[in-house]
Amino acid sequence: MADPARARRLAKRIFTIVASAIEFEIKDPGLDGVTVVDAKVTADLHDATVFYTVMGRTLDEEPDYAGAAAALERAKGALRTMVGAGTGVRFTPTLTFARDTTADSVQRMDELLERARAADADLARVRSGAKPAGEADPYRGSGDSDARDGDTGDGDRPDD
Repeated sequence: MADPARARRLAKRIFTIVASAIEFEIKDPGLDGVTVVDAKVTADLHDATVFYTVMGRTLDEEPDYAGAAAALERAKGALRTMVGAGTGVRFTPTLTFARDTTADSVQRMDELLERARAADADLARVRSGAKPAGEADPYRGSGDSDARDGDTGDGDRPDD
């Protein structure tokens, strides 16, 4: 097992090499809009997972996730060769590409929070004119004086 700090350093180096290669060296139109987000390396330094996201060409256009995944699979061999040359480790890790879904999760959470805010505002609007169904203070009653004097109501009184 390798040192965890060494695995982090190798992951950072792989991240840098792959991001640079996708941006400047590999000329595949399917990789347009692909951004490398993170890289993780297993403890034995044999496998690396590179996380990526895909941006649409315009704001209204949906990103082509399938095309990006296919382009990354086509470029996997060249990228692994570049990683091997750039890291200088004895065994070049195998590369696996995984789409980063953090942005999708953030968008979903924003939608849920907005729905919760709308529900809270609706509840506040309904509560503003509401009145209690019974008395204003339902806990006030005439039989409470015995309970305040220490009477438990079961007939047993402590010895004086």
